[in-house]
Amino acid sequence: MIQLDHPVPQNSATHPLPQFRTMYRALRRRDPAYEGVFFTGVKTTGIFCRPTCRAKYPKAENVEFFPSVTEALHGGYRPCRLCKPMDATRPVPPLVERLRRAVEAAKDGRVTDKDLVALAVEPSTARRQFKAYYGMTFHAYQRARRMGLALHGLKSGQPVVEAQLATGYESTSGFRDAFARLFGQPPRDAANKTCLLGRRIETPLGTMVALADDAGLRLLEFVDRRGLEREIELLRRRLKCVVVPGDHPTLDATAAQLARYFAGESLTFDLPLAPVGSEFQQKVWAELRRIAPARTRSYLAMAAAVGVPKAARAIGRANGSNMIAIVIPCHRVINADGSLCGYAGGLWRKQRLLAHERKHLR
Repeated sequence: MIQLDHPVPQNSATHPLPQFRTMYRALRRRDPAYEGVFFTGVKTTGIFCRPTCRAKYPKAENVEFFPSVTEALHGGYRPCRLCKPMDATRPVPPLVERLRRAVEAAKDGRVTDKDLVALAVEPSTARRQFKAYYGMTFHAYQRARRMGLALHGLKSGQPVVEAQLATGYESTSGFRDAFARLFGQPPRDAANKTCLLGRRIETPLGTMVALADDAGLRLLEFVDRRGLEREIELLRRRLKCVVVPGDHPTLDATAAQLARYFAGESLTFDLPLAPVGSEFQQKVWAELRRIAPARTRSYLAMAAAVGVPKAARAIGRANGSNMIAIVIPCHRVINADGSLCGYAGGLWRKQRLLAHERKHLR
């Protein structure tokens, strides 16, 4: 079985994370080599920490990992006061620390200029120092915290209006727009508009997002996939729809079948699919579904199979445009010499998926 434990480069939110067990082992050992590689969100406390935090380490089922501070904030977590994961190596300016504590103390995660004046803090000075220290504006930090709280509330079944008010948005449009900018989807839209329903699905290789409607599954991607927001915008535009968090039988089936896939119980999928693409792309994606689990096929062989033997590059582009990862198995396409090539979800995931299928093939 192929092992892949390559840590991501430090300070890079665009690279994939190491394996869960690798990060959890580093967390338990408080391994300083993983500083900057990942941040740990603790579900039971709502805080996120450095890998070297001296607090009692949580159980594996109570943690999730993030590649950056921003993603941890968007996940609804606040920084740990013990290990101070947002702090650089230099001491935190007292004013900056006061600002951050004020945001954490505010139930809605919102601190206005009026609030700062009441704290005897000059707003422009506060904003300037916060930006200089963290590299993000004070307002951006507040937005991340507020939207993280809102996402957490919506995932827990909180009505949209309650989530809006709880995070300090008096304007529904302001809340929707802010939510959409951060998460690529508004929390709700008019009932008379066509909707794609979305859900986050946790897998051993990281969090995925699935979008579906009555036509079938439209998108299944890892949340750190480069270009994910562009794909969602493409679906919005072509389907003339809005994207909202919600439930749908196809999403239920997708989550259940992914769980069986990663457990090794079944490597095949039986889902209603409705990918959006050109006639050529649809033809390529249909051919991808004919590749059996644990088997691979070269781009040249794929080109011949769809009747364009000299169009290996076009096959590669169609592969890269596939929005339904794993189920439409573009990870099973490799170079003619047998080597692995690019995969939008990260080459390490492609390697892990193929190894998983070989291990559990029956």
